[in-house]
Amino acid sequence: MRWLRKLERLLVTFGVLMLCVYVGARIEGYLFSRAEVERFKSQQLLAQELGKGSDGAAKSPDFSLWSAKRVQGYQESLASHFPPAMALLRIPKINLEVPLIEGTDDLTLNRAVGHVAGTALPGDDGNIGIAGHRDGFFRGLKDVVAGDAIEIVTQQETSRYIVDQISIVSPSDISVLAPRTRPSVTLVTCYPFYFVGSAPQRYIVQASLAVSEAKSQNAEKDARF
Repeated sequence: MRWLRKLERLLVTFGVLMLCVYVGARIEGYLFSRAEVERFKSQQLLAQELGKGSDGAAKSPDFSLWSAKRVQGYQESLASHFPPAMALLRIPKINLEVPLIEGTDDLTLNRAVGHVAGTALPGDDGNIGIAGHRDGFFRGLKDVVAGDAIEIVTQQETSRYIVDQISIVSPSDISVLAPRTRPSVTLVTCYPFYFVGSAPQRYIVQASLAVSEAKSQNAEKDARF
């Protein structure tokens, strides 16, 4: 009878282990499924932002103001792999709609505009730093003036900022990326726009979160507490 009790305990232990494996597999499957859904949404957003239609066919940006070198750089970048875009940058005044991707290397800025490392992320408080090429996506910044709108679109929300300051600084001046009194976005590109060679200065466009949206966000925060 003793061996039967041992066998019974062994079978119970085995059953418990199998149950744990089953539950663990279900949990892992659930988490993997959620991760895949989020990855799909991100890839879908990126495809839309990169100007692809529902049929997947690529649509080129408006190259009318771009330099020939930058047009070539963009076309060559299409063969490269990029991480999902974190947001979409819109400037209605100049008909700009471009994905925001992490990084400010030359390849990234040929394909999109880049999030400056160390600055706030889209959707967060702080100052979001965004860089772009002066002879590419950010050529049109020369026509932006105070009062114009800048939009940052994420999967969760669309934040609207109003341009309140435009300045020209040296490349070493990083104070423009420091946090401001209100949530902000700072666009950075080289200057002068049509300078031949390595441009000696930086053109800075800064915008603060629209007052109505700032009040709405504060009200939401107060409601949570």
